[in-house]
Amino acid sequence: MIKRKKTKQVVVGNVHIGGDAPVSVQSMTNTKTSNVEATVSQIKALEIVDCEIVRLAVLNMDDARSISAIIDKVDIPIIADIHFNHKLALEAVKQGVHGLRLNPGNIGDRHKIEKVVEAAGEKNISIRIGVNAGSLEKEILEKYGYPTAEGMVESALSHIGILEEFGFNNIKVSLKASDVLKTVEAYRLLSDRVDYPLHVGVTEAGTAFSGSIKSAVGIGILLAEGIGDTIRVSLSADPVEEVKVGYEILKSLHIRSKGVNVISCPTCGRMQIDLIKVAEEVETRLAHIKSPLNVSVLGCVVNGIGEALEA
Repeated sequence: MIKRKKTKQVVVGNVHIGGDAPVSVQSMTNTKTSNVEATVSQIKALEIVDCEIVRLAVLNMDDARSISAIIDKVDIPIIADIHFNHKLALEAVKQGVHGLRLNPGNIGDRHKIEKVVEAAGEKNISIRIGVNAGSLEKEILEKYGYPTAEGMVESALSHIGILEEFGFNNIKVSLKASDVLKTVEAYRLLSDRVDYPLHVGVTEAGTAFSGSIKSAVGIGILLAEGIGDTIRVSLSADPVEEVKVGYEILKSLHIRSKGVNVISCPTCGRMQIDLIKVAEEVETRLAHIKSPLNVSVLGCVVNGIGEALEA
C-alpha cells in the first residue's frame, strides 16, 4: 500500500486536488483555443475517457475571450495556460476559468503577478506555479550553469514566496523537465520543502511510444514514493492517449482502478493460437468498460493456469 504525502487541498472547478482527494488525471488540448468548435470537440473526446481537468493554451486575447463559450459547452474544469502576458490571465479569470497555470520564468514583474493574484483570489481560483527546465529565469541559469533540479526548486520556492507575500496560498506546483531523473529529483527536493499539492509529469516526453515509457517511469517513481496529487502525461499524440496512459499508470500502482486490466503472456514457441491478435482484440472490445475488471488471455500451461486465477 502506497502512503501518499499529506498535502494541502485546492479545488479546480468541482475537482479536489491534494489532501485525501484521489490522484486526478488531466490533459491539454492541442487545438487553437479561439476555435471554439474544435476545442469543445476535443474536450468532449477527453470527457469520454474520463479526463478530469483540461488545460487550454491562451496565446492571445481571442483565445482568452473564448474561454466562457467553451466552459458553457463542456462538463470538466478548464485551466488557462498563460505565458508572457499577465493581461491574458486577467481576461481568463474574467471569462470564468477554473484555474490558472503560470510560468514564473516569463510572466513578468512582481506588480503584474500581484494583479493576477488579486483577480484569482477574488474568484477563489487556484494558481499552478509551473516551473519548466526549459524556461528557467536567467539569474538561476547563471547561478547553476544549466537547468538543474536544484535550480528548478529554487525557482519554485521563489515564486511560491511571492504569492505568499501577497497573501495567496491557493497554490499547486509543478517542476517538469524532459529528463526523467532530473524531474524525479526536483519533485523529491520540493516535496520535502512544501506541503502544496503537486502536479506531476515529465514534460516534452516524446511520441506516444517513447513518451509513454518516460512518463510511466518518471510519474510512476514519484507516485510510488507518495509524491503527486494530479498527473498529466505529455505526449506528441492525441490528448486522449495521454489520459489513457495516465490511468494505466495509476492502475498499475493500485492507486486508482478503472477499466479492464488485460493479463496476457509475452508468447513463446508453445503457442497454439495467435495470442497477440486475440489479446489486442479483447482489449479493444472491452475498452468501453469503466468498472475495474481483470481479464486474462493466456496461451500455455506453464504459467497460464496460475495467472488466470487472478482474473
